[in-house]
Amino acid sequence: MASFLITGCAGFIGSSIAEALLREGHRVIGVDVFLDNYPREMKEYNIMALRRFKGFFFIEADIMSIDLLTILRRVDYVIHEAAQPGVRTSWGQTFDSYLRNNVLATQRLLEACTKVKLKKFVFASSSSVYGNAGRYPTKEDDPLDPISPYGVTKLAAEKLCLAYFVNFGLPIVSLRYFTVYGPRQRPDMAIHKFMKNALLKRPIVVYGDGSQKRDFTYVGDVVEATLAAAFSDVEGETVNIGSGRPVRLLELIGMISDLIGRDLEVIFTEEQKGDVRTTFADISKAKELLGYKPRTGLEEGLEEELRWLSALYLRDESEQKSFS
Repeated sequence: MASFLITGCAGFIGSSIAEALLREGHRVIGVDVFLDNYPREMKEYNIMALRRFKGFFFIEADIMSIDLLTILRRVDYVIHEAAQPGVRTSWGQTFDSYLRNNVLATQRLLEACTKVKLKKFVFASSSSVYGNAGRYPTKEDDPLDPISPYGVTKLAAEKLCLAYFVNFGLPIVSLRYFTVYGPRQRPDMAIHKFMKNALLKRPIVVYGDGSQKRDFTYVGDVVEATLAAAFSDVEGETVNIGSGRPVRLLELIGMISDLIGRDLEVIFTEEQKGDVRTTFADISKAKELLGYKPRTGLEEGLEEELRWLSALYLRDESEQKSFS
């Protein structure tokens, strides 16, 4: 069995990848600094399942200050999920945090990786690097014009990965995730917010007119793609990971309404700076290089997330307070 370092291990995708690896008998060293972008209690909740496995070792630490070399000498693979997420909060003074956690931390990790022999370094990038793409579906070699500071930092980190591949031969694969959803989803993301408010009988707030489209990708499919990238012979490539089936937000809300079993109150407000109109991944490269085939349709994925959110929010009032 192999050993993995997973950064951002207490987060949505990081914890999901870690659990999949542990279930297969691999060893995982998880690192997370517990950024305050959403409640720590929710991140602790994410890793509760991981602590049951003997092969899991968790370190609460900052990538910018931790002794990375000692950890890296104990692992075969690195999956770098740690980042400061969110488009809308990346403007203004908070950009310093995005620069530190998305660019500088990635560079420090990459530099440390040059001192060891890794089988693979998988970097979690984002569809935000495309901005308002010139065509759909969007291919990996299309122009990269991010329209948010967050997207700029993810693109900068991508370019750093490529530089370390070219100059040091680090076996790197970058995956551009498209709007990941499912159990453990971050509370600032649309599906989580929409479903939470629906469950608690609160209005759903939509930025803009709801006609914008998103390529929603189920977390289980993202996990499979990430592990396929890690265990593959692919190096020096950037690959889209999406569903290839964009859906309008108003259609999404209609699906949630059907699952909840009642009409939902929707409030429309102004568009947010940095939000793109459409995301739509061309996933042919992922199919060719990684054997990627998304298996979870949106309705099935929404049902899974709704079950998780119901357990999270429909508890007694004292337990709810930590997450609401």
